[in-house]
Amino acid sequence: MNKVKGAAREVANSPALDRLARLGLACRGVLYGLIGFLALRIAFGGGSGGKEADKTGAVQVVAEQPFGTVLVWLMAAGFSALILWQLSEAVAGSRRVKERVEAAAHTVVYGLVVATLLGLLLRDDAGSSTDESSRDLTGGLMGLPGGPLLVGLAGLGVIALGVLWVYKGWRRRFLEDLRTGEMSPGERRLAERLGTAGYLARGVVAVAAGVFLLRAAVAYDPDRAKGVDATLRALAETPAGPWLLGAVAAGLLLFAVYCLFEARRHRL
Repeated sequence: MNKVKGAAREVANSPALDRLARLGLACRGVLYGLIGFLALRIAFGGGSGGKEADKTGAVQVVAEQPFGTVLVWLMAAGFSALILWQLSEAVAGSRRVKERVEAAAHTVVYGLVVATLLGLLLRDDAGSSTDESSRDLTGGLMGLPGGPLLVGLAGLGVIALGVLWVYKGWRRRFLEDLRTGEMSPGERRLAERLGTAGYLARGVVAVAAGVFLLRAAVAYDPDRAKGVDATLRALAETPAGPWLLGAVAAGLLLFAVYCLFEARRHRL
């Protein structure tokens, strides 16, 4: 076990991984920016051009740009570095269980993004949308003993994650991940505002998605589970109308800019 931890620390301290992980953080910002852009178009009637407002739609938008294939390969390299970084954190990082669990969860999420990127590059297929994946996963859980309970617990977990993001944004806890001592006062204020808006927007989306999972569990209906795209569209159907979706979309766009601060100032 000590050898595994030592190898993980060696990987984590690699200058090459540091540079690639920072590229990955910037690519993460690109994905959030495109999701926010697609959601903003949906909010105000522009349509999404046939794209889902989620990671699959965002990757397809990147691939359609000039030199799109090169950009997607760069994103795959960057997100692969994020996987190695978070995996090393999960194995040999902080002694706090919470932080190791969070790193492991990030490893899985970044793995799914890489799978989407490689699917598009190697098979010209970005894979299922988050809506389809959410319904399929919910349906699979429903088929297990105690399925509705498992789906309900998953919904509570997603809601808890959303609440955590809201708390992290409101209390500006995200600044703990940045090298704020290297920032000018103006740069720090801008990072605070961008991060606050971004984490609040992410939290709203996660809480809403968790509520849909709870509704699917209660109704024993996997079709009630929603991915990112369907959750965002559902926000426009609330009493606040498209303005709520517009505000969340704007928050995601601001979080995309915050990711650029992360790429430069994050404590890797």
